Amino acid sequence: MNIQVALDRLTREECVQILEKTSVYVDWIEIGTGVIKEYGMTIIREIREMYPDKIIVADMKTCDVGKHEAVQAFDAGADITTVMAFAADKTIIDTLEVAQSRGKRVMIDLLGVSEKKRVQELKELGVSLVGLHMGKDMQETGENTGGLFDLIEGISGIETSVAGGITLKTLPDIVEKGPDTIIIGSAITHAADPAEAARAMKGLIST
Repeated sequence: MNIQVALDRLTREECVQILEKTSVYVDWIEIGTGVIKEYGMTIIREIREMYPDKIIVADMKTCDVGKHEAVQAFDAGADITTVMAFAADKTIIDTLEVAQSRGKRVMIDLLGVSEKKRVQELKELGVSLVGLHMGKDMQETGENTGGLFDLIEGISGIETSVAGGITLKTLPDIVEKGPDTIIIGSAITHAADPAEAARAMKGLIST
């Protein structure tokens, strides 16, 4: 089980400082959508250079022109790029083809998906990695990530990640669901001691 640290709503300097403290405890580094919008592909290149052995996820949240955006992300050094599940099938197929040609991967973000049917359709398109995602605004209404796992129940052959306000307190319940990757943002990046927060979470999923 991997820990993916999500760097979002942060300055470049904050991203660098957090990674210096936490990289030993995390497996995947996510460069968040907001950070990419602020700094472009440059920050992906910089973090790739600093952490050549880490899996880097570019949270592009692609909705259209999938081939172009996938090339951008992979050329900058990302191992995985994200595409929204509501994107056109052609968009998803195009990004998968680019990824396959380069030995990279696509994570389909299931934000807003409420029916298992769409996940099955994605699998039939060739998708092998999905992200169960409780968005920031949804978290503020009191929703939680628990029900997200219903979307993948009974569907085999798909690797899953899960994100959405996960804390050290809620982590055990998520671990019980058995996702492949747990995405943690502010519980690490806004912690008083990011290194200790990451260490504690890594220890919990490793027990």
